[in-house]
Amino acid sequence: MKSRIRPSGRYEGLIIGVLFLCAVVSVLTTAGIIITLLRETIGFFREVSILEFITETRWTPLFDPKHFGILPLITGTLMITAGAALVALPVGTATALYLSEYASDGVRRLLKPLLEVLAGIPTVVYGYFALTLVTPAIRSLFPETNIFNAAGAAIVVGIMIIPMVSSLSEDAMTAVPRSLREAAFALGATRREVSTGVVLPAALSGISASYILAVSRAIGETMIVTLAAGATPRLTLNPLESIQTMTAYIVQVSLGDTPFGSIEYRTLFAVGMGLFTLTFTLNIAGALITRRYREVYQ
Repeated sequence: MKSRIRPSGRYEGLIIGVLFLCAVVSVLTTAGIIITLLRETIGFFREVSILEFITETRWTPLFDPKHFGILPLITGTLMITAGAALVALPVGTATALYLSEYASDGVRRLLKPLLEVLAGIPTVVYGYFALTLVTPAIRSLFPETNIFNAAGAAIVVGIMIIPMVSSLSEDAMTAVPRSLREAAFALGATRREVSTGVVLPAALSGISASYILAVSRAIGETMIVTLAAGATPRLTLNPLESIQTMTAYIVQVSLGDTPFGSIEYRTLFAVGMGLFTLTFTLNIAGALITRRYREVYQ
């Protein structure tokens, strides 16, 4: 019987070194992004007041007279995110609950890959889907709807992030020990009571994490909102009107028509820093929520 050959300490050290370099590259990349954003953002705020930036209700940096209030972009971004969450979170959670607690093995093996196919569709395709199918359907119900509108974009962004919610939530529910379910059944609970009263609370940490990741994905979505929501930075809460999100404005400025080093060019980094701050805050909140409700099973 041959004895196992253990790798030498030299090879182990090499592997550890490679893994350490990968971790360092990730940290340095993040630091480089932050430094780049900060450098140009500081230059922007030397010319524009921070108070004007966060309180002004008009955003027209590419036109005269120039206004640098980011509120319309933030409002448009949050409107898309809220609409997408209204679509994706309940549908994704219900889908995950069905796959975890009700579906047979054959149905689960069929449905889960089909759902995950949605995550592989290019977002530009989703954008044209919103523009050519979802928006006409909305206009048939509400004729006053603009061709480019927040509602159509929000619905399609919600459809796009459903697989993220359903897949991660289903994994969290599946990880709940079988003994908890059996104990509830032994006490006379129905399947619905076990699903909603035992499995959902026990998997709350993983479900919350899926929500945070999905919402962060919605905040950072670019192509769908660029194609379907429009390019009108308007401070409004009417989802039937054309709006502009932070990512859509970044696309607009990044087309190459803006002179390098100009105030219009620096708005790109100021908006990018605002977007980074928004998603970073959301991720921190998600980490705190996940830690607060985390369940550890022996």
